[in-house]
Parts: sequence; structure tokens; C-alpha cells
Amino acid sequence: MRVLFAGTPEFALPPLQALIDYDCEIVAVLTQPDRPAGRGKQLRASPVKQLALEHKLQVLQPASLKEAAWQEKLAALRPDLMVVVAYGLILPATILTMPRYGCWNIHASLLPRWRGAAPIQRALEAGDEETGVCIMEIEQTLDTGPVYHSVATPVEAQDTAGSLHDRLAAMGAKALMHCIELLRNDKLPQPQTQDHALATYAHKLSKAEAELDWQQSAAVLQRRIRAFNPWPVAWSELGGMRLRVWQAEVVNPVTSLEPGEVLAERRSLVIGTEDKALKIIELQKAGGQRMTAEQFLNAHDPQAW
Repeated sequence: MRVLFAGTPEFALPPLQALIDYDCEIVAVLTQPDRPAGRGKQLRASPVKQLALEHKLQVLQPASLKEAAWQEKLAALRPDLMVVVAYGLILPATILTMPRYGCWNIHASLLPRWRGAAPIQRALEAGDEETGVCIMEIEQTLDTGPVYHSVATPVEAQDTAGSLHDRLAAMGAKALMHCIELLRNDKLPQPQTQDHALATYAHKLSKAEAELDWQQSAAVLQRRIRAFNPWPVAWSELGGMRLRVWQAEVVNPVTSLEPGEVLAERRSLVIGTEDKALKIIELQKAGGQRMTAEQFLNAHDPQAW
């Protein structure tokens, strides 16, 4: 089977590696152009490009797929199937109809819940008890296509966007290969149409929304901290310092605390919320290293705030 792969970030690595290990004929790998990164703003290849080059695969990096020249180049590859994983560019209709078996996408939610750019983070933020991955047919509209296969996983109490990202990426790779094996053996069922009335949308994350509002409940704040780990990372101004909060747990404080009020007890940092309190487990000063609350309190006296 001739497979055209399109992906860019780390989430796309397990599926690409699975295709390589399965010995599919990967006719080319599409990924976004190299971008400036780091303090020196040096051009950096995407994770997908790096993996593809390690395996001597043909890499294509169009800035857009709207140009006829790029569409003709892809058509000349004669792909049987196109697999798309967090690619980041819009696929024109001419490309969607190009492969013999269509264009599949690995989406990190249980569709139709959390269509859009940030399904992992929004599931955590909303307090969903489970999430998962879907293998779906790509349509022109965002994440609306019929679903071939879905796999669910519980959202654990300590899951962050980072841990869930890694688990779902591995699940996506396994689900993809399950569907490809069915396709090869002519046993792939017809995809199931989504119930569009149940759709919710996972809007793209912004740095601005990562500021913690202590007027919210402790449970909501703790979910936001987990959802924004590792990016953009929840933060708050405390004692004149901007602190990034990496990990916290909901507690009942030993004394009543107003929202945003800080209590240092037993070398721990507790902050009042709308109802209960958050015990800060791990935090980071601007420009500093991540540290435990105890390490932070060894260097800073909250009584002086």
C-alpha cells in the first residue's frame, strides 16, 4: 500500500513510526516548513521531518497546498491512502479525493466532542472522565468526517496535557494500524457518521487564558493547571512575583482563606479559592527553574508579601 503521510509535531511521531515499522511504502512525508526557534531564532526542522530523514524518506514542505504545482506533485506519487496527523495546513478538495482509499485523520478526542485545535487540553479543563482517539475520514469542514474507529481511555486524576498527549499519540498509532490491517484484508467497515448535534469545539489555547483566577473553585483551577501543562503553563502574580504553577492539589485549608490569600504551613504553599484551597506542589519563578513548594519557601518568606 502506497501511503502519503502528513504531520508536523511530536504527536505525529508514533503513527509515522508505526507505518515505518509496518513496512508500508511511504511515498512521501508532508510537514510544515522549518521555523525559527530558540533564542538564536535558528531554523528548526519539525519532529516529523527529523524522523522522516532518519529513515531516508522523501520530505515535502509546502507553505500551502493551494498551488496547482504542489497538487500535481502529490498526484504523481499515486498514493493509495493519505494519513494526516496534526499537519497544520488546509487540504484542498483536489487532494482529499486523490488517494484511492481517501484521507484519514487521527484526532485526539472522541468525536463529535472536542472538534478543533486543542482537544486534549479542553477535555482536561472541562473535567471529562474519559477521552480517546478517532480514525476519521477528512472532509472540507473541520473534524466533521465519518469515523472508522475510536478508542477510549479514562482521564486519570493526575493526568496533564503532556501525559495525555503521549498516551493518545501511542493509542492513535495503534488505532491507525488496526484500520490499515482491516483495509488490507478488505474488512474495514463503513465509517459511522457523527452526530453533529452533539459537537463541541476545542478552541486554540492562548497564553492570556493561562492566568489563574482565584475567584474560581479549587477543582476548576486544578483542572486548568493540568490542562495548561506543559503549555502555556498556568500562572499567577503572588507577592509581586509572576509564578508559573505546574502542579497543585485541592485541599481543605486548616483556616479560612480568602480567594488569592496565601498560607505557608508545614513548608507547603496553600492558596485560597472560591470554595476550598489549592496546595501548590511544583512552581517556577520567571526565568528560574521548576521547584517544589518547599524549595521555593526556603528562599522566599510569604509573610513579607
